[in-house]
Amino acid sequence: MAGTKIAKDFTKGNVSKQLLWLALPFMASNALQVLYSTIDMMVVGEYVGTPGLSAVSQSSQILNFATMVCLGFSNAGQVLIAQALGAGKRKEQNQIIGTLFSVILILAVVLTGVFLAARNWIMDVMNIPSESRKFALDYLVICGIGLIFTAGYNMVSAVLRGMGDAKRPFLFIGIATVVNLALDLLFVGVFRWEVAGAAWATIIGQAVSFVFSLVYLYRHKESFGFDFKKESFAVNPRYTKMIAQLGTPMAIQSGCINLSMLFVNSMINEVGVVASATFGVGIRIDDIINKISQGIHYAAMPMISQNVAAREPKRATRVVHWAWIYSGILTVVAMAAYVLLGKQLFMVFSDDPLVHEMSRDFIRAILYMFPALAVMRGSSAFIQGIGNAKLSLVLALLDGVVLRIGLSWLLGIVLDWGFFGFVLGYGLAAYGCAIPGMVYFLSGVWKKQKVLADEI
Repeated sequence: MAGTKIAKDFTKGNVSKQLLWLALPFMASNALQVLYSTIDMMVVGEYVGTPGLSAVSQSSQILNFATMVCLGFSNAGQVLIAQALGAGKRKEQNQIIGTLFSVILILAVVLTGVFLAARNWIMDVMNIPSESRKFALDYLVICGIGLIFTAGYNMVSAVLRGMGDAKRPFLFIGIATVVNLALDLLFVGVFRWEVAGAAWATIIGQAVSFVFSLVYLYRHKESFGFDFKKESFAVNPRYTKMIAQLGTPMAIQSGCINLSMLFVNSMINEVGVVASATFGVGIRIDDIINKISQGIHYAAMPMISQNVAAREPKRATRVVHWAWIYSGILTVVAMAAYVLLGKQLFMVFSDDPLVHEMSRDFIRAILYMFPALAVMRGSSAFIQGIGNAKLSLVLALLDGVVLRIGLSWLLGIVLDWGFFGFVLGYGLAAYGCAIPGMVYFLSGVWKKQKVLADEI
């Protein structure tokens, strides 16, 4: 399979080395992406205090719901691009990219309108503490306006991941992180714009990154594999349908998990602002660890897609095996960091002694989730990589709706375990995706599924 400067051929070569070297830049990119939003919390925690910290945490979760919905459809495009690349269908690849660009940007505009129109209702449903409400509204409105830039960056990154390119997403998010850090310190630390300043720093950083990525890819359009002609951005009905069929379950999966987090947040907010801030900081720390290991998922998906499309199922299964090995190693390291340095990690984000004290309950509960995440990195990448939309949807509903909300409610309210129960239920829900996904892969029933590339 002829390659380009950007697109990579994963149908030949050493699987373990390819996965590792592709995963490392993705892991670094994801770490920077988390750092990007984490900077807001650190600066706000320092200059605004616990109410501001709670506000950024709550509004970030709301905005993440929209981001994850857009990312679900972007990942569908990633699978189609990787399979088109594996099958050698270059013309179709150009049409898929153009359709994906238009669909994602339209979706981002629609979601922005929904957030702005329903902002007060969202604050009420989330039970945002009164001390944090004004701050949370500022962050939601300002970052909601900039959602198109967030969706655009994630879309470009998904396209590049589908081609097996990990370096450029790292470059683009690195630019956003530097801009965000500089503006956070200026707007919040110097101008004293409080949470609104952090929000403006966030969307400006995302806008700069998105514009830079478009300019960069336009100048390298031959190696990128997309011609950027006006007609190429036309929404192709055939590929729109394929993106919708594959992307809807992925969007529901991502959206349900974040929606369930909003419900869990809402229950925790009833406990008070300290619990709200503690959960927000804990989720942020967990997000750093989670996103770093998610780099393995991002690396495995295009490798699996290409090999399935190229009729190399044995190589595809080896990708999953190595994904489990690498994820297992990271899981052990992450759990050790929580046990040994957990309280110190919370102290980086907040100087509130009450938050530090409550962090012990969060750490004890969240540790139960990590083995499930290690399994999911391989099996979920496989399910998405081969394009099994129906199973993705079932697992999304099981994890994000039935278990995440149900277990948190059961352990936190019914059994009256309080904050510890809420966090434990939130973490245990991951097994609803991990165990069925592993069984599906090991059973081999997936071999009967039609290859998606044949329909492109």
